[in-house]
This record gives sequence, structure tokens and C-alpha cells, in this order.
Amino acid sequence: MTDDKGILGRDGYGRAMSSSSPENSIEARPSDFAQQHFPGAASQNAPWLRDEMLAMLDHWVDWRSHRFSQDLDLPAAGRRSMGRRRLSARLSALRDALTEETPTFTPRYIAHMKSDLSLPAILGWFAALLHNPNNTSREASRVGSVIETEAIAHLATMLGYDADQAQGHFTSGGTVANFEAMWRARYRLDHCLALALHLSETSGERLDPFAAAHMGWDRFRALWAEHGLTEAALKPCSAMAGNPPDIYRRISKAAGQDYLGPVVLAPGNRHFSWDKAVNLLGLGREALWSVRLDARGRMDLEDFEKKILAAREQGRPVLMTVAVAGTTEMSAIDPLDHLFDRLDAWQQQKGWHIWRHVDGAYGGFFRAMLGGDAEGVLTSDTRAALAAMGRADSITIDPHKLGYIPYSCGAFLTSGAQTYAVSAFDAPYLTRQDLAAGKWASTLEGSRSASGAAATWLTAETLGFGPEGLGDILAGTIQARRSLEADVREAIPQARFLPGDANIACFTLAQTGEPLSVTNARTSEAFEFFQHSPAFAVSRTTLGKDGAAVKAAHLATYGGQDDSEDLVVIRLVVMSPYWCEPTVRAEMTTQFVAELAQALKASTTMPTETCEL
Repeated sequence: MTDDKGILGRDGYGRAMSSSSPENSIEARPSDFAQQHFPGAASQNAPWLRDEMLAMLDHWVDWRSHRFSQDLDLPAAGRRSMGRRRLSARLSALRDALTEETPTFTPRYIAHMKSDLSLPAILGWFAALLHNPNNTSREASRVGSVIETEAIAHLATMLGYDADQAQGHFTSGGTVANFEAMWRARYRLDHCLALALHLSETSGERLDPFAAAHMGWDRFRALWAEHGLTEAALKPCSAMAGNPPDIYRRISKAAGQDYLGPVVLAPGNRHFSWDKAVNLLGLGREALWSVRLDARGRMDLEDFEKKILAAREQGRPVLMTVAVAGTTEMSAIDPLDHLFDRLDAWQQQKGWHIWRHVDGAYGGFFRAMLGGDAEGVLTSDTRAALAAMGRADSITIDPHKLGYIPYSCGAFLTSGAQTYAVSAFDAPYLTRQDLAAGKWASTLEGSRSASGAAATWLTAETLGFGPEGLGDILAGTIQARRSLEADVREAIPQARFLPGDANIACFTLAQTGEPLSVTNARTSEAFEFFQHSPAFAVSRTTLGKDGAAVKAAHLATYGGQDDSEDLVVIRLVVMSPYWCEPTVRAEMTTQFVAELAQALKASTTMPTETCEL
């Protein structure tokens, strides 16, 4: 991963850069750190940003002017001045229209996983945009592809992978990155099943689809060598290289029972992209098995084990298990350490190599907190879960969320080359020569901008993806969320908060002992109040049957009556770096409490005697 470090991997003094320590060695706490690396809620850093943007434009223009200075200037067209006037006019109209866009830069925006952009992200993105490299291949992106390699190495180090072994690339977002993971898991499963089917049909021995699909690459290689197998021999047994219904029919015959295809295990609060993925890859909605959640909104490991054993009983391979690091509803972080311990035990005892994927689209960056003072903000179980992330076969992460990078910028990473292998039916231990010139053959997306990679690279090289850099800021947002919760609870007793592992707060507005249907109505009314108020932007979400344990535990905290299938909550995403500043935090909290009090006062469901807050 670091073969090209001579181009971008060293600073101006020839020193190797580190993703864990920002080059500028700022020793400020999160509030000061955020002030130096972000534009500022009131654009306090605008003069410096303007200077850097103008310098970048000048540098770009100078490069273009002198790159082929021998070329003749094109003659000016007579319509050019008129065209420029029209362009200026329409550009002005566009600028004015965009002032009506949602102001996500302000700490008042706590609605969704979106916040202000960091200065290195803005500058890195803009720098690559001017040159417009296409990371589909080295020919179309001589420097952009190197930037991507180094940026992936930075992310790999932060996530607990060996950067010299890890593989990956940037995507348009977490959805495509999750598709990439399932594509690769299916590649491994298909190879293993094809080999097992070939051996079963040639030997007459009964096929066990579950055991065969989970044999792992080491066993696959051993059997390949033992039986002198070739690509030509296995291709006719591959569902992906041939006709899937016919291959399923042959597997059923060899197994002595109907083969119903693989399943995917994912928690009930999974991202909607997983529902899309099983549809897109032709598995069918039934193949996506939901794992129950516990009272904190995390994956229930007991139910996970039951579903694995149910799949085993039905002879249905587990294409992949999906765990979430930072759920979109509550920022819950699944117990990755205990989950992987269970998978490791099955691997050692039964030979089951089950693909493990971490959807860290939102919370993957919380791993930047580990290894320094910042991790003290996390509970011990959350620290242990994040520390285990590097044990995954593949990981999704979205720099355009907690990396404070512009949209759209996701990333997909694997632990090494064999987990990154995909597409062609070839021996997985052979080097894919076609990848040397670019990743077009191994990515779902063909054309891919280098801007996100450049923004991520510059952020890693300056702010840093360690506990003294980005991790420090993220620790500040978690502290801000807890402080906000405490102040709201004290001022408004009806605000009942759900548990949260990171910087998302969810609450209902409930009177002691009342029916949930009434609480849901009041919470929805408060959300609508905020929708029509310019003071704060919040969001609303609903926890359904998959969150039954969360709902039951929440109702128990105030004696609520369960008369509704769903739990409606107001959701606050406290990810703005400006919440790290104590004065900003205090001012925003005071104003939010006042606004929430007004929302309760306007509610039609509040008893008269409790409306004065």
C-alpha cells in the first residue's frame, strides 16, 4: 500500500507523515483544535481560507499556462463576452438560490449526520477538483490514484488494519461500499461452493453446502492443489459464472435436500442499503435475516447465535454477517469483540469461516479516539468493541460523515488482498495483474473522482486520524451530547432519553405512567414545532418491532403503558465541532431547552397543570 510514498507520503522536509499525529503538533484541546481546522460557525477563518483558495487557483492557472506554453492561444470568439455575461448572471442566480439551502454549518443543525466541512477537506477536495483525475485507472489519474492509495492507508491504520496489507478504494458513499462487501463475500462463497460441488459430483460423496461454503481460502487452496483443479474444471460449477438456478438444482441433488441459497445476517437497525443489496445481487428479501436488538439497541448475540444455527440446520450458508459501528438511529456500537470471539471459536472448532463485515459508515471514525486521552470518554465496552474492528474481513466507512469531508465520499476496505478479490473466476491466491494499472476491474463504480480521496488524505496529513487530532474532536462531541442530555433532563422532566454510545441523542416526551400512543403523539407534535422554528433543526425516527427490547426498557424507566407497536423519538445528532467549545455548548443548550419548553407548552397532549415549565 505504500510503494508510492515517494510522491505524496512525505512532508516538505522529507519526513514520513503519520495518520496518528498531525504534522502541525497543535497541543490545543478540542474547542481550540476545531477552531483552527474548521471555517468557524461565523466564518471566522474566512480570510485565511480565501487566501489559500486564491493561491490554489493561481497555482492551477500557472500550471496550465506553462505546461504546454508552445501551444498557440485559441482566438477569442465574438460571442464570448456575451456568454460570460450570461454565465455571470446565472452563476449569481445559483449563488442566491443556494442561500436557501439547509445551513448545516451551524451548531444549530443537529438533525442528521451532516455538519460543517473541515478546512483541509475543503482545500483538498478543491485542489483535486481543478485537475479532475478519474481514479478508474492510472492512465486517467497518475497522481489521484496514488493519493487514493495513501488515503486508504491512513484509514486502514485508524481502523486497526495493517496498512501494508489492507486493500480498499473510495466510493460514492456507504451504500455502494456495503454493496462492494457483499459482492466480495459472494465471490468467496461461490468459489468454495463450486469446488465442493465439483468434488461431490466427481466422487459421489454427499455435499454439505453450509460446511463447504465456509471452508475459507486456506482450505480452498489445499483442496485445489490436492485435486489438481483448474479454472476450467470449476467454472461449470459456479453459480456466478454459469446459470444460478441450474447450479442450485445440482447442489440440491448433491446435498440430498433443497438448496434455498445463502442468507445474510444483519441487526434489526441495519442501514437500508442492506435491503437494497440483497435485491440487487438477486438473493431475495427473504435472505436478509434480522438479528434482534438488545435493550441498548445493539446486536443481541444470543439471537445471532440462534440464527447461525438455524441456517446450519437448513443447509443455508451465511454469505456474511453484518455488525454496525454507529447506528443511524442511536449511534449504538455492536459488541464487535464478543461477536468476533464467537466467530473465531466456530472457526477453530468447526472450520466455519464466516465473512464478518463492519458497517462503520457513521461510527468508524470513533476508532480515532483510541490510544490517547480521548478514549476516556468512551465506556469500556464501547472501547473494546471499537478496538476489535480490525478483526473484520471488510469495513465500510464514510468520510463525508464524521470525517467532515464533502459529499459524496465513502470508502470500502478489506483486511488484505484475498478478501479484496472479486469478479473474475480465477485462483484467489494469484496476483491480479490487471489491477496494477487501475481498479476499474475490482470496483462496482467505473469512473471515480479523486476529490474525496484528496480531501481525506489532506485531513489525515494535517488534522490527523488519531486521538490528538480528529479523535479529540469526536470525544468533544460525545461530551457535548452527554452535557446536553443532562441539562435537558434537569430542566424538562418529561424528556426521557434513550441510551447512546456516541454523539447521537434520542428522547421522547413522556408523562409518568401514560400510554405510549400519547407519548408518541406529543413527541411528534414537538418535532413539528421544531420543523416550523428557525432556531434548531432536529430529526425524528421510529423504532419498530426490531427495537422491541429498546422500547420495553425505555417504557420501564417511567412506567409507560405499551399500547403501540412503534416508539417515536426526537433525534439529535451532536456532531458539529463547534459544540466542543464550552461557551457555544452552553449557549446552544440554553436556547434548545427554551425552544423545547415552548414546544411542550404548545402541545395539545400536555396536562394543563404541567404546561408551565
